[in-house]
Amino acid sequence: MTNYNFLQPTKLRNGVTIKNRIAMSPMTEMSSFEDGSITNDEVDYFRLRAGGPGMIITGCANVNDLGKGFEGELSVAHEKMLPGLSRLANAIKINHTKAILQIFSAGRMSNSHVLRGRQTVSASAVAPERLGAETPRALSSEEVEQTIKDFANATQLAIDAGFDGVELHGANTYLMQQFFSPHSNRRTDDWGGSLEKRMHFPLAVVDACADVIKHSDNPSFILGYRISPEEIEEPGIRLADTLALVKKLNKKPIDYLHISLADAWQGSIVDREDKQPLFEKIQEVLADDLPLMVVGHLASPAQVEKLIDSGVQFAAMGRELIREPKWVQKVEADDEKAIRYTFSLRDLDELQITPPLLNFLRTAFKKGFPISTDEKQIRI
Repeated sequence: MTNYNFLQPTKLRNGVTIKNRIAMSPMTEMSSFEDGSITNDEVDYFRLRAGGPGMIITGCANVNDLGKGFEGELSVAHEKMLPGLSRLANAIKINHTKAILQIFSAGRMSNSHVLRGRQTVSASAVAPERLGAETPRALSSEEVEQTIKDFANATQLAIDAGFDGVELHGANTYLMQQFFSPHSNRRTDDWGGSLEKRMHFPLAVVDACADVIKHSDNPSFILGYRISPEEIEEPGIRLADTLALVKKLNKKPIDYLHISLADAWQGSIVDREDKQPLFEKIQEVLADDLPLMVVGHLASPAQVEKLIDSGVQFAAMGRELIREPKWVQKVEADDEKAIRYTFSLRDLDELQITPPLLNFLRTAFKKGFPISTDEKQIRI
């Protein structure tokens, strides 16, 4: 076996041992049934990729019906989802891979078509800055409290289903981030206004989910948190805001912090002159015992090792594990030359890539997902 540091085991904040430093990052496969229940396609997709990474984090699962963001999205909103969720957890937990269910609400990053005629919701009635975006209605104080309970209920359902943990999706412009952002949160009550009050909702979600874990029959259940460090909107989240949030999260019972980045080594998207990697700035304020996970265009073993050698505890891989499900196993077998960095349309069945997922890859990663044709490679 090649002696890479990323193949070595490590521990989370709660003492749980993870067999290596590789995580499969949360990516939607858009393959759930209309009501959000699990399909055989999803189970097969995750089973194929299990066994190698130390952790597999599922695509986002909505904690309530108004939290649905797109078609084919997984749901953890109702007790009836339990049998399917159990099948999914069991499919992932092969060879000590930890199964992590990412839970979220899309908030304003949805539309009335997806919500079957209902209006989207958010912290405030402010539309996102994107083409065709709808204006949401602001959640009432009672609805905010209920949404926090929905996150807690989703955590309990994940425990009951046999998952090893949940990741709170506080990134990628979804509801938890919307409450934190001065762009989407213009409230004047206890849930918005000052930076301190804009942190109130995400921190309350952490507390509620942590309380469920504390009183469960699985106190070693993992609680992760994902953030996006900056927003380009004006006003929007700036790095100083995020560093303040990280300092608060340091004191909460989360077991790892996951930074969502387009490129693991990227600098500020607000101050283009600042080239220092954002993860390094977060490392400066991160508690010593809180593991850091970073994602963003990681494909080769050398790229992953460079990141781990920089003091990051976990490298999260996304697209590369779509096209190479056995990436970890091939590295462990000293067979790096067999790692595929592209795939053919003839490989779709082998890779368990469904038509909705293929369509998503074509539209979402136009410049960064290589697919080979008969005569040439095109990037779609």
